[in-house]
Amino acid sequence: MYKLFIRPIFFIFDPEKIHHITFRFIRFISRFPFMGALLRKLYKSGDKRLEREVFGITFPNPVGLAAGFDKDAKLYRELSNFGFGFVEIGTVTPRAQKGNPKKRLFRLKADEGIINRMGFNNEGVLEAVERLKKNEKVIIGGNIGKNTATAPENYTQDYIDCFEALHPYVDYFVVNVSCPNVGSHAKLQDKDYLLELLKELQTLNQAHNHPKPITLKIAPDLNEQQLDEIIEVVKVSKIDGVIASNTSVNREGLKTSDKKLETIGYPGGLSGKPITNRSTRVIKYLSEKSNHAFPIIGVGGIHSADDALDKIEAGASLIQLYTGFIYEGPSLIKKINKAIITNQY
Repeated sequence: MYKLFIRPIFFIFDPEKIHHITFRFIRFISRFPFMGALLRKLYKSGDKRLEREVFGITFPNPVGLAAGFDKDAKLYRELSNFGFGFVEIGTVTPRAQKGNPKKRLFRLKADEGIINRMGFNNEGVLEAVERLKKNEKVIIGGNIGKNTATAPENYTQDYIDCFEALHPYVDYFVVNVSCPNVGSHAKLQDKDYLLELLKELQTLNQAHNHPKPITLKIAPDLNEQQLDEIIEVVKVSKIDGVIASNTSVNREGLKTSDKKLETIGYPGGLSGKPITNRSTRVIKYLSEKSNHAFPIIGVGGIHSADDALDKIEAGASLIQLYTGFIYEGPSLIKKINKAIITNQY
């Protein structure tokens, strides 16, 4: 029903506008007492075979919602009713920022992909914290970044501010250093600085009574030498895992016309089907080269149950949806979970 009737209507409208309209609609229908129960009955699986113990956390199922969809933690409880095992909020920054100028979100229908250059638009970490205080049972990942206007010498403080504010309210952290849509990220790609940043966060983490798992989100465009460096960074910093992967800056091989791509312009991160194989390649390389030394959350181009199983076979302990959720609808979550049970993963 979603692909036949709902998606065609959604796709008439500007992607960013329909995103906000959809949020308002889901919030509205969720006010009816029966609606949450109905959605859970339709989409949620309570099968214990789906449970996964990762980072010391028991996830009810391995299918999560990736960061970027619920940036400000406005709808995580309602979205969990669609069957997600966990929800990642953010990317949040210390201070609110508008992000890049509009228009900044584009559908590539021929490729079943999306290009975005949102630029970490969010209401600031303290706004997210206020909403997360109401959370009772949804497993939450906190994706943190720096403000665009922050000077390089203050990058670390931005991450610290987000980390400390969110620490009591999230189950795991994601250090986002790989988004292509915010300026001045060159320093964040430097291995030495990355180690410095992660060690600082680890020190703060260990000072808490209940340290939270820390993961690093990486790009799908890294070569093998760079991926080897990521493995070394994880080992030396002793963080808990990697999220592979973020959006891609590579637009080669797209079905979308060159004219449309020129109209969209740069910067912009590509997600969806065009990066399915790229992200799976990264997962497989990290898993095999590290001898399965750390958990990997697989994300990027999951549009079917087979795509999800490929990520798991490549070495992902958990997976996340974003663009596939938009193109395929909420039934995708249930299909993936069913396939995981059927194939005994």
